[in-house]
Amino acid sequence: MGLTSTIVETSKQTAPELRGSRFVRACLRQPVDQTPVWFLRQAGRYMPEYMAVRRHHTLLEICRTPDVAAEVTITAAERLGVDAAIIFADLLLPFTPMGLDFEFVNGEGPVVHQPVRSREHIEALRTDRADELNYVARAIEQVAKHFAPPRADGDQLGIIGFIGAPFTLASYMIEGGSSRNYVETKKLMYGDPASWALLQDKLLTVLVAYAAQQVEAGADVIQIFDSWAGALSVSDYRDFVLPATTELVRRVQALGVPVIYFGVDTASLLSTMRETGADVLGLDWRVPLDEGWRLAGPHVAVQGNLDPIALFAPEDLLKQRVKEVLDAAANRPGHIFNLGHGIVPGTPVDNVINVARWVKELSVRA
Repeated sequence: MGLTSTIVETSKQTAPELRGSRFVRACLRQPVDQTPVWFLRQAGRYMPEYMAVRRHHTLLEICRTPDVAAEVTITAAERLGVDAAIIFADLLLPFTPMGLDFEFVNGEGPVVHQPVRSREHIEALRTDRADELNYVARAIEQVAKHFAPPRADGDQLGIIGFIGAPFTLASYMIEGGSSRNYVETKKLMYGDPASWALLQDKLLTVLVAYAAQQVEAGADVIQIFDSWAGALSVSDYRDFVLPATTELVRRVQALGVPVIYFGVDTASLLSTMRETGADVLGLDWRVPLDEGWRLAGPHVAVQGNLDPIALFAPEDLLKQRVKEVLDAAANRPGHIFNLGHGIVPGTPVDNVINVARWVKELSVRA
């Protein structure tokens, strides 16, 4: 507790003040002149500039090399003309300082070769080496410095740091990678709740320290990815996930930044997810934005929620879908335009650029 308190207090003193960008104002449900826009996985394999970097570096090499991670982050934000840059990193980076090795296997994604399946393994996980993740903060410093001057329209580009949520990171640890049914994860949750709580607590300790590094380096907002929360019933989410996630949100907000909380296929959980106290809830494309906002509640901002595969549609249909999302938001304070999930490989770059431009054109306030 003493370590966490020190981290929070130090970050309050050193973290930059909110920059007043339209992106940050929208996160706080304040009025903006136009709807801010950015894209999940906006630096990715669909973009030739990123693939040129990948010819020389693995994904983990990019994440762990501040100059390269910053370059990839900056290139994507500038190419697309968005209102925020999200640092290029990976959810599983905290595993390494915790003593859990993983790698990316072609066609399989992340693989943990020794999944966490016992109390003894959970007890062996380290929580005192979060400083080893400071390469992400160094990359954020470079991105923040690059985007420090206001743009031509006078607005400041927002800088997004991110961390995984305890449930999603625990599921990767326990399953050993992605999963369809999360059998091993739920077996531990149901059968050994004390060990599950210990794992959540250890992740919480590391994630708060990791977020503090990012905020101190210049992140304006922290997004918490709970990618697999949609695999849970409302009861399981409330009993096994909500307490630790709420504590994580609270501690990150105490660093002085808004929090975006995002999961996939979570329409059934939105009214419960709002209990985390997150400033913004991410909506995937499976629920209309206005319906998702109703479930999220009037006192939270929302982010979303164009289907990422709509980016393959003909221009007239794609523009119609963009307009539908904006119409559902109805210029209410607190909407950030985004996709309902990340951009997929093969997506036409020009379509992504067009969406960013249309959002600006169609959402300008009178």
